[in-house]
Amino acid sequence: MGKELLIVDGYNIINAWPELVKLKDESFDHARDKLLDILSNFSGLTDYMVVVVFDAHLVKKGVSRKENLGGIEVIFTQEGETADSCIERLVSELPREIQVTVATSDWAQQRLVMGQGALRLSARELLIMVKETEEQSTIKIKCLHMSSPTMDEAINPEIRNILERWRRSK
Repeated sequence: MGKELLIVDGYNIINAWPELVKLKDESFDHARDKLLDILSNFSGLTDYMVVVVFDAHLVKKGVSRKENLGGIEVIFTQEGETADSCIERLVSELPREIQVTVATSDWAQQRLVMGQGALRLSARELLIMVKETEEQSTIKIKCLHMSSPTMDEAINPEIRNILERWRRSK
């Protein structure tokens, strides 16, 4: 089927994940960057295309903008537009064949997007999914590393003998 689409309510997740709440207290920019880094890695390890939406509706003269950062699309809403309304619009505009999941702990938002055919993940469920994906990736890398033969083990013994004779003949 290909990639699935994961739409993330950025500030909702930042305000729900303990690691990001702590970072947010120091700097919203750092918390936002950390979330984008985590989701970029997650996207690279899974079949999810990720779109992260951040509210900018209270930013005076804020203009909507989209960026592609680390393979994920980041949307900052315009002045007067909430992340919720942007997410609802995105979900309603997408073809029904695309499997869309929305990550937010906002219950009203979850109900609205489910009514439009999207799946929903709470902030907690997304965090669990991200952590499990990271753990599985680490395990796969360790297994690949452990099961990779050395060059000496990979070469046919007859060829190894021939190469050894060549080496000694110099």
